Amino acid sequence: QVQLVESGGGLVQAGGSLRLSCAASGHTFSNYAIGWFRQAPGTEREFVATINWSGRGTYIADSVKDRFTISRDNAKNIQYLQMNSLKPEDTAVYYCAARYTGYSGAFYLGQSDYSYWGQGTQVTVSS
Repeated sequence: QVQLVESGGGLVQAGGSLRLSCAASGHTFSNYAIGWFRQAPGTEREFVATINWSGRGTYIADSVKDRFTISRDNAKNIQYLQMNSLKPEDTAVYYCAARYTGYSGAFYLGQSDYSYWGQGTQVTVSS
């Protein structure tokens, strides 16, 4: 059974940084694209970032692209979302998701593109 577990969330002041981790188990994820999404209370879940299977291709949402980066360590089956210069509007539950892609370098931005999801980790940014 494929499992994704996020960690690294918490409470941080505006301007601070957090690094979220997404640990994968139950399968080797070197041929999976990973996506990060977030959902604030009362809003739709939105795309944040994605990284392709090799880690050499990334796509970041315009709203965060100057502040967030995504990376992965396939040897450890773990992916990261580095969040800098955090703002109160970044407050949300952050989810990682996985999609099998083989060796395709395509980017997937929709929730329905992903087959596996973590349980989410709360990020709260105080002003």
